[in-house]
Amino acid sequence: MLANGSGAMVDAADPLAGETWLVVADLQGKAQNARITAAAPVDEAEIRAALADRIETKRETSFDRERRAVRVRETARLGAITLAERMLPAPSGADADRAILDALREHGLSLLDWGKEAETLRQRLGWLHRGLGAPWPDVSDQALLDRLEDWLLPFLSGTASFSAINSGTLSAGLMSLVPHDLQRKVDALAPTHFDAPSGSHVPIRYDGEWPVLAIRVQELFGLDRHPAIANGTVPLTLELLSPAHRPIQTTRDLPGFWRGSWADVRTDMRGRYPKHVWPENPLLAAATSRAKPRGT
Repeated sequence: MLANGSGAMVDAADPLAGETWLVVADLQGKAQNARITAAAPVDEAEIRAALADRIETKRETSFDRERRAVRVRETARLGAITLAERMLPAPSGADADRAILDALREHGLSLLDWGKEAETLRQRLGWLHRGLGAPWPDVSDQALLDRLEDWLLPFLSGTASFSAINSGTLSAGLMSLVPHDLQRKVDALAPTHFDAPSGSHVPIRYDGEWPVLAIRVQELFGLDRHPAIANGTVPLTLELLSPAHRPIQTTRDLPGFWRGSWADVRTDMRGRYPKHVWPENPLLAAATSRAKPRGT
């Protein structure tokens, strides 16, 4: 390899063939098949002394997927020739934080271990932004990558490893994007759970266009209004489930379901789950999460 990026060879029988470095004075042929016809041996120290102004030392930061950590490599090059290469200790402090951001820009947010807490918060904020717009923040991948310095950098710990970034760190960063006067409204407008008439605390999903509540139908007996969030302005999409948590029906009109297709559903459910109570008028029945009401 020559400094200009071309290749050249020396005959195997030539005494120079065993030298590590050569100063090439003459070549025959072109490109990678050029033959060295005149050269002199030289050592690395002489190269560094004579050509110090042409030697370029670079530090390159890369992401080790297996270790989920940032690594730093230092190389010294003379044109296309690598004179030396070594791994340096992982960066720390501000350098580590910047390396983390660079890795995210190159490889994407999938490097982060969101965990259930941060992922749920992100979905809720995403729904608030889609439904209500600004100033609720955009938390799409591209928007978060564009604003890494705003929401993630202040919460990093100066460690060049993604294992140090937990779900709590990401949640705090995401919440920092929400204007202070709106932060206390997140739980009220986009609650994490629905308190069912049965007493169950059922999670609400925000991973689609509309928030979804998947709940066993018996847990809603006696409820004559459709569950809603955002101060009652946004009805939840109900995924009504059987006692075995299999889908029965999807609705955004619970009262209409009770007075309409419930009769057909009841007939089917009585045959499939005879140990459970299937009242003719669910509005007069007590909600339950049990196979049969207590005391029966």
